[in-house]
Amino acid sequence: MAKPQGVKYRGSIHDFPNFDPNQDAEALYTAMKGFGSDKEAILELITSRSNRQRQEISQSYKSLYGKDLIADLNELDMLDIREIFRTKYEKSLYSMIKNDTSGEYKKALLKLCGGDDDAAGQFFPEAAQVAYQMWELSAVARVELKGTVRPVDNFNPDADAKALRKAMKGLGTDEDTIIDIITHRSNAQRQQIRQTFKSHFGRDLMADLKSEISGDLARLILGLMMPPAHYDAKQLKKAMEGAGTDEKALIEILATRTNAEIRAICEAYKEDYHKSLEDALSSDTSGHFRRILISLATGNREEGGEDRNQAREDAQEIADTPSGDKTSLETRFMTILCTRSYPHLRRVFQEFVKMTNYDVEHTIKKEMSGDVRDVFVAIVQSVKNKPLFFADKLYKSMKGAGTDDKTLTRIMVSRSEIDLLNIRREFIEKYDKSLHQAIEGDTSGDFLKALLAICGGED
Repeated sequence: MAKPQGVKYRGSIHDFPNFDPNQDAEALYTAMKGFGSDKEAILELITSRSNRQRQEISQSYKSLYGKDLIADLNELDMLDIREIFRTKYEKSLYSMIKNDTSGEYKKALLKLCGGDDDAAGQFFPEAAQVAYQMWELSAVARVELKGTVRPVDNFNPDADAKALRKAMKGLGTDEDTIIDIITHRSNAQRQQIRQTFKSHFGRDLMADLKSEISGDLARLILGLMMPPAHYDAKQLKKAMEGAGTDEKALIEILATRTNAEIRAICEAYKEDYHKSLEDALSSDTSGHFRRILISLATGNREEGGEDRNQAREDAQEIADTPSGDKTSLETRFMTILCTRSYPHLRRVFQEFVKMTNYDVEHTIKKEMSGDVRDVFVAIVQSVKNKPLFFADKLYKSMKGAGTDDKTLTRIMVSRSEIDLLNIRREFIEKYDKSLHQAIEGDTSGDFLKALLAICGGED
């Protein structure tokens, strides 16, 4: 639908009569929580109040729920909200925010909105245009991945082993020494320290550490001491232990590891737990979700470059699925997302935008649900920008009243030598504060010290 020529939108919203910020804050909270969200109700509240009243609602929301309204709105599917607004009012939500708000609140809302649907002169999601351009750039861009933990120069495993033994011997434990040594050595160097400790003292370093430290710090330090494949295997095992299953942990690991990493994890799982990872996944998951995880766990994703003709066919394959045919859609997406190489998938996503005017991630979120939706979204986000995927996970692990220490620890340990520096950059770019600041504000004590050491610095 085209924007009427020559029409400007400004100052169209005035104070809402009989305004009660607490009542509106409660209505917004209700509309966003529970199963699904009432996007029409959210839009009505946002668009019918003046800028001053919106800011009062934000303050009331913070006071009532201890949460940031903008952050909670950010969890919604903004493309859906923009589409509803564009259809209902024949102008973009972006233009309304731009003309009827001001100051820092305006900046926050515009960033949340994500783009102007009037930009192309017709209804064509700006996000899809950005996605198209991003796939073009990704074809030539080569981002260097960097970890924050690197091998220390002049490495001396004998000295480190002796220092660790001294830190744990006698009354009391010198946590600072343990943190300093283990967080500033590469994993390969830590394995040498472990062997040297055994030969010098006839003791298992891991067992000694377990007896001397506890809680979050122990999980972090012991995780750093494990070889990466064995650490991931343990996280997968823990995700499937007990009555419930931690589907998010299964998705995070299996949707983001390389073929070589997946194969190493399978070997480590078999060695440590005397059962294949595939059998464990079969026993603990079900339906289409199980099929997707098992497919990922084979570690057989193609590793070549893109094939433009095949990419067009793949994009057409998923674009042509009738809306509402959930089983067919999930099968088609699995065939492509779980087997094609990352460079090829980037081209598929670009072709999909050209065919449909929608980003593939938006389509998945709109057409699917539950664990199947979550694993496909994780694959797509990982293909688009893996460091950003992990930055989002870290942010959510520290957002709100409590801290998801397990997710925070797992990502900090597993990405420390791979791309944690890149994750730091994506974190500050998206959330306007550094990972260092987020950790400082959400953790404490020796756990905080160790996390900041792995983080590697302030941005």
